[in-house]
Amino acid sequence: MHRAIQLAALGVGKVSPNPLVGCVIVHPNFGIIGEGWHQQYGGPHAEVNAIASVENKELLKEATLYVTLEPCNHFGKTPPCSQLIVAMGIPKVVAALTDPNPLVAGKGFETLKKAGIEVEVGICESEAKIQNKYFLHRIATGLPYVHLKWAESADGYIAPLDGKPVQISDAVHQMQVHKQRSEVDAILVGYNTVVTDNPALTVRHWAGKNPQRVVLDKDLALPLTYQIFRGEEKIYLINTIKEGVEGNLHYLKIADFGTPFPMLKRLAEAGISSLVVEGGAKTLDWFLKHGAFQEKWVYRNPDLVFGGGTKVSYQ
Repeated sequence: MHRAIQLAALGVGKVSPNPLVGCVIVHPNFGIIGEGWHQQYGGPHAEVNAIASVENKELLKEATLYVTLEPCNHFGKTPPCSQLIVAMGIPKVVAALTDPNPLVAGKGFETLKKAGIEVEVGICESEAKIQNKYFLHRIATGLPYVHLKWAESADGYIAPLDGKPVQISDAVHQMQVHKQRSEVDAILVGYNTVVTDNPALTVRHWAGKNPQRVVLDKDLALPLTYQIFRGEEKIYLINTIKEGVEGNLHYLKIADFGTPFPMLKRLAEAGISSLVVEGGAKTLDWFLKHGAFQEKWVYRNPDLVFGGGTKVSYQ
């Protein structure tokens, strides 16, 4: 199962809003005879890839299939994995987790058991839950998993008194930030950050996909000439005026800006399972004040002192 979890990690940044899944097939005499993982959203699932990798399919009738999540039992973008396992005559399935998705939720295991297949659940359960925390959180709450991220000076300021952009993080931290960007679905910033910093919010210091972007612009006052509007990635404009899609611009009209939760619900419905909030201070404080987050990523530069400026207040 540890190997299956390793394989599942190869799908990071590529399969959302689907879960990360890895699969290993083991024969009692020949050891591992097949491996696979969910490689791309809409593509074959881990079990399908693992079974396809087995050269001698007759060996499947004596093998055990290890998978990090319950095999699906419904027709989506691909056929049900549970039915394929039954058809291939695999006698035993070991899974780390039951899939909480209502479309599955035990139905895959039920299909396997009805076919006489031995099922064991809960092996490396805690590791698998951590690996799929974004997917599990969205299914359980209907909201994305939210990271709050900022960098600050040694004395706790995210911007100096004059408000001019200053590079606080070092090269190693920048690389880490861009790696994290490549692994989440979307990044959110507020109106003032766009105007002040003109960020691109792309992945430049790491190999990976650019995240989708979410911009808080209540009155739709931002000109589309800012860097954040470049590229082909989806851009969600959270506003109080307009609903609709124009090219890669997705306008989400939100009536209630009292808390971030109505907006987060809409983003989850759009398929966003993980979200990084990168600022600025007003936006970060909005999320902190209402507890609308799961993790905080804070980098403090020990060699930089501003002596005053802008702080994140709710900590």
